[in-house]
Amino acid sequence: MPLVVQKYGGSSLADADSIKRVARRIVDTRKAGNQVCVVVSAMGDTTDELLDLADAVSPAPPERELDMLLTAGERMSMALVSMAIANLGDSARSFTGSQAGVITDDVHGKARIIDVTPGRITEALGAGHIVIVAGFQGVSQNTKEITTLGRGGSDTTAVALAAALNADVCEIYTDVDGIFTADPRIVPTARKVDRIANEEMQEMAASGAKVLMLRCVEYARRFNLPIHVRSSFSHREGTWVYQPQGEDDDVEAPIIAGVAHDRSEAKITVVGVDDSPGQAASIFKAIAEGGINIDMIVQNVSAVSTGKTDVSFTLPKTDGQRGVQVLQAIKDQLGFESLQYDDQIGKLSLVGSGMRSNPGVSATLFQALADNGINIEMISTSEIRVSVVTKDDQLDDAVRAVHTAFGLDSSDGEAVVYGGTGR
Repeated sequence: MPLVVQKYGGSSLADADSIKRVARRIVDTRKAGNQVCVVVSAMGDTTDELLDLADAVSPAPPERELDMLLTAGERMSMALVSMAIANLGDSARSFTGSQAGVITDDVHGKARIIDVTPGRITEALGAGHIVIVAGFQGVSQNTKEITTLGRGGSDTTAVALAAALNADVCEIYTDVDGIFTADPRIVPTARKVDRIANEEMQEMAASGAKVLMLRCVEYARRFNLPIHVRSSFSHREGTWVYQPQGEDDDVEAPIIAGVAHDRSEAKITVVGVDDSPGQAASIFKAIAEGGINIDMIVQNVSAVSTGKTDVSFTLPKTDGQRGVQVLQAIKDQLGFESLQYDDQIGKLSLVGSGMRSNPGVSATLFQALADNGINIEMISTSEIRVSVVTKDDQLDDAVRAVHTAFGLDSSDGEAVVYGGTGR
């Protein structure tokens, strides 16, 4: 009997009627002759509401207790979906992440899965039950404490379980009909992609596309697991994320897969750094020791008269002030002049495996931005991606301009967004 793993996001479980609709879909999948394991997120904005409640009680809650609080949202969803399935006459068993065998490292708030031991799930499926698992959570291998995987971690839970169960497919249900060439909330004419290579989806996710979490895509690529991204509000075919099996597998693929954007980053510029060996190493060693991940880095050409240069880099907004504090603490040691902090920036990324063999992609990108009066502050590239940083208030216009410039607009009317945030 085929095994299907499904994941439903918060917008698909927003209220009682939504939960009943999802339950009917799950039962229909079971009646079609499949074993079904389902991973659920917290309902609607429950996680944000719990975070607000924690902040109202304590401005700096202990990480252990915050994880205990936040996992409550998914536990509510798993129980309610199981109840709705029972009301339809089928049998369901719900499990927390730890009960499902999701084993993580010790890091609270952004734990990584290191193993999955789905014995109880396998037993329940063998007994003919539908299994409902709380996403976003697991248990530490060493401390035995409850941990959470970070925002969007239910995607990773679903793919990890699908890999451990040797599932035939992992279906990620969201509030749009699949993966689009841009966020349809910004570009209504965005076109749905039928298939996208795992490598391209990794770049899209890393660049801000919220339909799939980066770690879930990495996990699927590692285990060669197909992902089907589709809407829980319709029965249309969605988008398949696949692993190409050879050079000829992608002959018909378009040059550009899509345009992603990200508003979650800030920029720090270290002004007046001595242009000498070891300065950049000292800056980024301090940032690393502060536990801060960085994205783009640009160093200006040094001024001949002073022998000094400026170093700019982007980092998550949530780490912005900590980054400034870390660098201020070593100002006397490094001797730089000042720090500039800007959290009103946006990043646009153009992604496509066709960039490898098609010249002119960067020229078209920069011309589209220039024609629309959009200034570029930073540039970063990989083999299949070009990213630029602009002012936040110009980002939406930039996305639309680049999307049109590469002929990605759909002629079939506007994309449908059924509700929520896309996850």
